[in-house]
Amino acid sequence: MPTNLTQVMAKAGNPVDLLRNSKSGIYVYPVVAPEFQNWRNEQMAWRQSAVLFDQSHHMDELIVEGPQATEFLAHHGINSFASFDLNRAKHYVPVTPAGHVIGDHIIFREREDKYILVGRAPTSNWLMFCAAYGKWNVRLKYDPRSPSRPEGERVLREHYRFQIQGPDAPKVFERLNGGPLPEIKFFHVDHITVGSRRVQALRHGMSGAPGLEIWGPYKDKDYIHSTILQAARDVGVNLVQCGSRAYATNTLESGWIPSPLPGIYTGGGMLADYRDWLGADSYEAAGSIGGSFVSANIEDYYVNPFELGYDFYIGWKKDDFIGKAALQAMRGSPKNRKKVTFEWNRDDVMKVIASNFEQGLPFKWIDFPLSNYASSSADMVMQGDRMVGMSMFNGFSYNERCVLSLGVVAQEVQEGDILTLKWGEPETTGKTSTEPHRQTDIRVRVAATPYAAEARTDYADSWRTKR
Repeated sequence: MPTNLTQVMAKAGNPVDLLRNSKSGIYVYPVVAPEFQNWRNEQMAWRQSAVLFDQSHHMDELIVEGPQATEFLAHHGINSFASFDLNRAKHYVPVTPAGHVIGDHIIFREREDKYILVGRAPTSNWLMFCAAYGKWNVRLKYDPRSPSRPEGERVLREHYRFQIQGPDAPKVFERLNGGPLPEIKFFHVDHITVGSRRVQALRHGMSGAPGLEIWGPYKDKDYIHSTILQAARDVGVNLVQCGSRAYATNTLESGWIPSPLPGIYTGGGMLADYRDWLGADSYEAAGSIGGSFVSANIEDYYVNPFELGYDFYIGWKKDDFIGKAALQAMRGSPKNRKKVTFEWNRDDVMKVIASNFEQGLPFKWIDFPLSNYASSSADMVMQGDRMVGMSMFNGFSYNERCVLSLGVVAQEVQEGDILTLKWGEPETTGKTSTEPHRQTDIRVRVAATPYAAEARTDYADSWRTKR
């Protein structure tokens, strides 16, 4: 039996075949109830009143501390650390030596020598490998995301994480704090009061509305949760708890692509050693690719920071970091695609849904509110008979009353252009998340990213505003 990713890939013959035939099933947001009211109300809450996100379970947490913590993280991420003071946070992005994105985390600086990183598995795995590979003087503590299917077993984490977001969120926080909040700049951290607890708060927002993310020891989770709900009742705010069905869809409005394929399946040297290190049951080995785009070359699914709008972060003045030379060569290349939102044609969406009410082989089902059915999505976007882009994350926004997807397109494509998205897979794969279906075309209009006007105007300077 294979014991690492290298062996798993060798057995499959091609990493694309491996991932397109994965048996891992639908990507599950764990523990949190699917819905508290209904996903439509829950989506509307972050626009119209206030929403409570429970972020305690679906993300890895990695603590990095020690004398070389800063040097270690700066070397393995594209970000500049020059002005990264205490009580700050960053959107941290590591790339391979070839400049391909591995993933991303939100990174918090708690002490001069201590950082907490929160996000999906690919970045956590990469940093744990790098800490050993380079013999750095750092200590890492890993708290993996909660199991997707805990089957009734008790789930414990290091920290709880809640976010309250929406136009009425400030009223709830002022009630919790017993008075006006400190002035917290975007992606800065301060302390506020929640009942009898003093908690850390990050000025953040995921769909463009104002809000704070708070966290603390997991043993306080139930107390913090009940105190938040009571504070909302006290001030008459309709605070809607968000279930796991609606949670992931907020990014369709705010423009962050959550799960690009980690670019680690090719390359020698350090990357070959990394594939030997990754287990046969790792995210990278068990994950899946879904969508209409099929290529024998796994690198056709990779993206770089320029394509995701993350070049704003690159610390060019750093002496060296992994991928720097490759990124310098990519800089300004016309081959770099750009991130956009695709607005799906209503009539074409209805055509797909209607086919499932008819006898015979239907088109691929579009699930609501999130229509992704693999760890990483890759649907072809065509201009005539030429592929000009790739759709990478799909779902329905009740706020916008349309199906949206996030992806990348060639530089010459303009906002307002009408393109064609190939929906459904051209072949039968071993994925358990797909049903027998046939492929069809869906017209898509190229739209701004972020799609929601609030996200384009209310965020501080970042990739969302550097357009």
